[in-house]
Amino acid sequence: QVQLVESGGGLVQAGGSLRLSCAASGSTSSINAMGWFRQAPGKERELVAVIGWSGASTYYGAAVKGRFTISIDNTKNTVSLQMNTLKPEDTAVYYCSAYEEVNASPTSWGQGTQVTVSS
Repeated sequence: QVQLVESGGGLVQAGGSLRLSCAASGSTSSINAMGWFRQAPGKERELVAVIGWSGASTYYGAAVKGRFTISIDNTKNTVSLQMNTLKPEDTAVYYCSAYEEVNASPTSWGQGTQVTVSS
C-alpha cells in the first residue's frame, strides 16, 4: 500500500506560479510512475502530467504542456509539479497519483489540494 500526501496548493492570480509537492510512503518499491490529475467542479478528472520513477520519461496533458513541469526525486519519494503562467481555467483540485504498472490506471491517490487562480 502506498500513501500519498500533497502540499502546496493555494490562491494565485492569473499569470502567477505555484508548486505542488507529493510525498509517497509505504510500499514505494512498487511504484513505476507518478502523476498529477485535476478535477474542476462539474468536470471529469483530467490527467495533467505523468513521470516515470527514474524521471527519464514524462507526459503532459495538452492543456498544460509548455506551462507545467513535473519532476521527481526518487531518493525522497517525492514528485513535484511546477505550474507557471497559471490561468483561471487551471482552477481545480489537484490529485497526486502513483502507478504500479505503466499504461495502467493509478493504484494510489492522494487526498487532493485546491488550486484557485483568480482573474
